[in-house]
Amino acid sequence: MGLPGSGKTTLARVLAPRLNAVLFNADEVRANINKDLGFSEADRTEQARRMGWLTDQVVKAGGVAIADFICPTPDTRSAFLEGGEAFVVWLNRIQSGRFEDTNRMFVPPERADIIVEPEGTPEYWADQIVQRVRPIFNPKAPTALFVGRYQPFHEGHRALVIEGLSRVGQVCIAVRDTGGIDSSNPLGFEDVRARIEHSLREYEGRFCVVSMPNITHVFYGRDVGYVIERIELDMALQAVSATDIRRRLRGP
Repeated sequence: MGLPGSGKTTLARVLAPRLNAVLFNADEVRANINKDLGFSEADRTEQARRMGWLTDQVVKAGGVAIADFICPTPDTRSAFLEGGEAFVVWLNRIQSGRFEDTNRMFVPPERADIIVEPEGTPEYWADQIVQRVRPIFNPKAPTALFVGRYQPFHEGHRALVIEGLSRVGQVCIAVRDTGGIDSSNPLGFEDVRARIEHSLREYEGRFCVVSMPNITHVFYGRDVGYVIERIELDMALQAVSATDIRRRLRGP
């Protein structure tokens, strides 16, 4: 977001392929979808709401979306965010744009995840955004370990991992290599990993999935240097059954 001429579209076009993102440019959306909207405050708010809805559909399908538009007021920003939070990039590179009505209307945002200053190329700022949106897993950082078969990975597992993320910051999900040993273990490691990565896609860079032998016992001595703790979930999540999910996955 930012004033006209601040470089939003240039940055968005550099960024989109880095994130494999769907790009929604305000001028193109107006020309192809929102032809009924003008540039009054009410129409700008409706434009923002529709831009938000479009990007939400991409995110719900597991993709990444970029909305490239002025978004000049608190009301337009609230309308855009009706469907959920977004990573906000404010291009604060110019003091005024080419349209006086927009200059008068524009209210600097109270919050932005990244503020793009006048210095720096679009490639530089795209790289800064990618590092924040898609961080790289740091194997030397404190990490929580989850060990399981995940046959298949379900909402209860997901809730456990998210709780681990909230407590420690990043997690390692160790998948026991049990695929095919019996009817309770129908999935191979690659299938399990794909399901985990899809389920946790919004936490990319904060988890890793590794294969491990069919560990059935865990022994430890004194002063092992890590905490072993059970995470208690609410009863509804604890009741999620992998056995029932496997039954529904079976063919006729």
